[in-house]
Amino acid sequence: MLNLSPRSQLIVGVALALLMAMTRGQHFATLNLPSASWAVFFLAGVLLRPRWVFPALFLEASLLDFVAIGWMGVSDWCLSPAYWLLVPAYGSLWLGGRIFAALQRDSLDKLDSLAGLGLAVVASAFVCYLFSGGGFYFFSGRYPEPAFAEFVQRLLAYYPRNLGNLALYVGLAAVLYAGFAARLKAQRAEEARG
Repeated sequence: MLNLSPRSQLIVGVALALLMAMTRGQHFATLNLPSASWAVFFLAGVLLRPRWVFPALFLEASLLDFVAIGWMGVSDWCLSPAYWLLVPAYGSLWLGGRIFAALQRDSLDKLDSLAGLGLAVVASAFVCYLFSGGGFYFFSGRYPEPAFAEFVQRLLAYYPRNLGNLALYVGLAAVLYAGFAARLKAQRAEEARG
């Protein structure tokens, strides 16, 4: 697991919660940014130790959706029995982040760490899409005769965009993490000399 101080974890946790609130479904967005929800769950798995973070973030995501539908006039098209498949969908992102973090000793500054990060992002995003997109397509009741071939077409159409959004935010987070880690390492080296 990557070793962040409790203070750093609190700052990261608040930043992730705010990022999701600012970008979730464009309901509350003050900036026109792609949704960061997938990245928030993945990064929480990587950077935050407490297990209660996952249900807290899921509760936030659900509350944002229900407020948008109930009070902001957003369509309830996505609200169906399949909505609850977002638990294993987001859980796969969170777990992918946890597994990646467990395999890392201290930092993301090595090339093999970045390759592992890329693999973790692609794999966990794929499983997430199977639960979220596949769950909605097959179990929402919105498609009267779902077919596997049509689902594959939907996967090819929507997964790349979702993966791109996830990769954008995770890549930015990796750059920020590497920058802060390098700065901290330089400060410690300077203190040791002085």
